Amino acid sequence: MDLATASSVLRLLADPTRVRLLALLEREELTVAELAAVLHLAQPRVSTHLAKLKEAELVRDRRAGVSAYYRANSEGDEHQHALIRSLRESIDDALLREDAARLPSVLAQRAREEGWADSVAGDMERHYSPGRTWETLSRSLLQLLETGDVLDIASGDGVTAELLAPHARSIVCVDASERVVEAAAKRLASFDNVEVRHGDMHALSLEANRFDLVLMLHALTYSEQPSKAVAEAARVLRPGGKLLAVSLGQHDHRAVVEPFDHRNLGFSQSDLTQLATDAKLEVISCNRLSRERKAPHFEVINLLARKP
Repeated sequence: MDLATASSVLRLLADPTRVRLLALLEREELTVAELAAVLHLAQPRVSTHLAKLKEAELVRDRRAGVSAYYRANSEGDEHQHALIRSLRESIDDALLREDAARLPSVLAQRAREEGWADSVAGDMERHYSPGRTWETLSRSLLQLLETGDVLDIASGDGVTAELLAPHARSIVCVDASERVVEAAAKRLASFDNVEVRHGDMHALSLEANRFDLVLMLHALTYSEQPSKAVAEAARVLRPGGKLLAVSLGQHDHRAVVEPFDHRNLGFSQSDLTQLATDAKLEVISCNRLSRERKAPHFEVINLLARKP
């Protein structure tokens, strides 16, 4: 971010009302009327400030019926977001606390008038409702699966195996960290069909043609020899068995991932496809699963391949 851009952002946020608006819109998606009710300001004044924030791409809006909902824009220049975040975290003000305290009653009023589902239509995945979480959704859908014998490579502390265990004949978890393996063993102790091992994804101490499904969920970002790791996964698959690999897409944000001990900067779709092909697997699909809303907007790539 250059000096001119930084100065422009600082001038824009020199008005306390715009700071109050951003603080609210980082918490919740709101209409002009709702913002006016929280701030105790006239709607035209709120609209004027929102227009300036939108022009600067600090907020974005979406239409839902006759209403327009505004929220803070989590995309864009990561340095600009860092500047705004630094300013916000340095402010401790009674007015901002009062705004936050009034927000729940405004949201409750919306729910009474529109119904919760109507108010979040088109953006439902971003909003919480009691019991409606990604965990409950995944646990429900997993009941439809029969996975056979599963190998979970770079299994971490066993959260994936815990989800799959009721739907698998057997699961072997392998991780390179002894401490993580110990944590996984404790988590999974109640499952008779799960075994946890300390091991290297590049040299698995497992017989060939043993598994129906091999999982490599964010395993390859920890590999300096990804082709060798995929080849090992292919070796232990039974004919007809499948490899499911998930990885960060290729990026150049080394400083961001360095604290997580990543060994590489992700993969392109063509990279993952080539790794599977070189391991003599048939690629069923390879595509982008998601793109994070917040900077630096990491993408996640998914590979599904079959052993002939």
